[in-house]
Amino acid sequence: MRLGWTKNKNSTTYRAVKTIRVNGKNQTLVIRTFGSDKFICETYGVSDAKAWAKEEIRIMNQEEKEESPSFDFTLHSGTDLPTDTQRCFNGGYLFLQQVYYELGLDRICAMIRTRHGFTYSLNSILSRLLYTRILFPSSKLSSFKDSKRFIEQPDFDLHQIYRALSVLAAESDYIQARLFKNSMAAGKRRTEVIYYDCTNFYFEIEQAEDDKQYGVSKENRPLPIVEMGLFMDRDGIPLAFCINPGNENEQQSLIPLENKLMEKFGMSQFIVCTDAGLSSNTNRYFNQYDKEDGTRDFITTQSVKKLKGYLKKWALAPEGWRLFGSDGRTTYNIEELDEEECLDRIYYKNRWIKEKVDVIIDGQNKKVELEQQLIVTYSIKYRNYLRSVRSRQVERAKRAVETGAKAVERKRQNDPKRFIKAEHATQDGEAAEHTAYYIDENAITQEEKYDGFYTVCTGLEDGAESIVKVNRHRWEIEECFRIMKSEFQAQPVYLKLQDRIMAHFITCFISLILYRYLEKKLGNRYTVGQIIDTLQEMNFIKHEGKGYQPTYTRTELTDALHEAFGFCTSKEIVPIKKMKKICADTKRQKE
Repeated sequence: MRLGWTKNKNSTTYRAVKTIRVNGKNQTLVIRTFGSDKFICETYGVSDAKAWAKEEIRIMNQEEKEESPSFDFTLHSGTDLPTDTQRCFNGGYLFLQQVYYELGLDRICAMIRTRHGFTYSLNSILSRLLYTRILFPSSKLSSFKDSKRFIEQPDFDLHQIYRALSVLAAESDYIQARLFKNSMAAGKRRTEVIYYDCTNFYFEIEQAEDDKQYGVSKENRPLPIVEMGLFMDRDGIPLAFCINPGNENEQQSLIPLENKLMEKFGMSQFIVCTDAGLSSNTNRYFNQYDKEDGTRDFITTQSVKKLKGYLKKWALAPEGWRLFGSDGRTTYNIEELDEEECLDRIYYKNRWIKEKVDVIIDGQNKKVELEQQLIVTYSIKYRNYLRSVRSRQVERAKRAVETGAKAVERKRQNDPKRFIKAEHATQDGEAAEHTAYYIDENAITQEEKYDGFYTVCTGLEDGAESIVKVNRHRWEIEECFRIMKSEFQAQPVYLKLQDRIMAHFITCFISLILYRYLEKKLGNRYTVGQIIDTLQEMNFIKHEGKGYQPTYTRTELTDALHEAFGFCTSKEIVPIKKMKKICADTKRQKE
């Protein structure tokens, strides 16, 4: 800053001014108006107004060096806003940017560039696709427009985004493997247990082609879908994913992706935890056949209803139960438990079973011996929860009966209409003129037999309590899918080309990793809605040549973000120089 002044016949007015660069041209900006020499002398009790103003300039320059300058603003109600000049910018992306660079995604982009030889900045494009997917999810065109909302402006064109999508799709496996290795270098990941699950994403089209096929939709939508398989570590951070045709059996997706973890990720020792829908004998045996080396094993849920007769009888028997947290010597009869006293307790029984099963090995059907530990738990609280859910379903079924035949068509396994039975014949065995519908009380009674029971199978010899504890974390992978579908708006998918579809899911996958790491830095204390809403609202008004004025509300969460990431923007104004330093610091690799 320097001293500037204007003279008239009677006085001289002093100002603090500086030269700034705007649209490639130099422009003089008034930082502060001190007043006329007479005003300065009378107000501050000095005899030399110019000397006083020079001293003020020196102090202001010193404050600017110390990053604590003050600014005056003069706004005129009669002055029009300049045309096509953006003043509001989002700074919430800076927290995501810091995670992006900590995971070395810029280095991944640089390596990809050496293999393809394109001239555009893949790093800029990928980073903006990720930030907008989390904060302002929409189409690629909208993402390009929304990237201009950030403090740092994009240095690429729209057509370059579409070219980059093909590159991202081709390098999907490399990105996943390299990102995992970078994350391991940034901090130890807990991969001794990995969780696997599948979901599907639907397309707003009717023509099935390529991977977009009609299949069993988890949302019961009559549209083509693709299937996503996802591995997650013990902290809820995604590891790898695959995209398969929507009409394929999801059980077949586990082994190929698991092989990729071993071959490209360098992983060899882990326990795979899945739900019952993915627990085929082939998958169980695949993770147990090399058990002699102690490298892999499995934990999977098991339906009590689908157990063999003798095992089901043993599992449901009221005697022989032990209590979690006890020495395991005392056994209990669950029919004799005091419901209030034992409400929060979990009881279990376990046994080893060895049986010959059919599996597929190298495309061939084979009969092998599978040995596994069967663990059954019982909880009064879980029993009460299931009965509460069923009572509401029965009420819905009764209302469906009252509305007529069309309303009682069963659509899903857990549909309340499973309790409705149709009577198509009279008592004499003749065809009834009208079908009669009623509540099947026997179906309700049969289901109640399994209330409170939960079963897990594993090849591990660990204690029942530790295995059940590991299995409880499967809910986090369901949350991963929910975040992608809801907050990141990964569906419906409007893309048609295969490479564009893969690029869409690789950006959703990396976005989920960025978000999970950000969530982890905050100590997992806030919900996804709270975090994303806060980042979206962290906007600033830019005062050219002066700084960025926050317009967001400072909260406990904004303070937590600043504390976790090591910089702060919750000031009355953040000087231009300071904001540039913050932006640069978020791109530095952490030692």
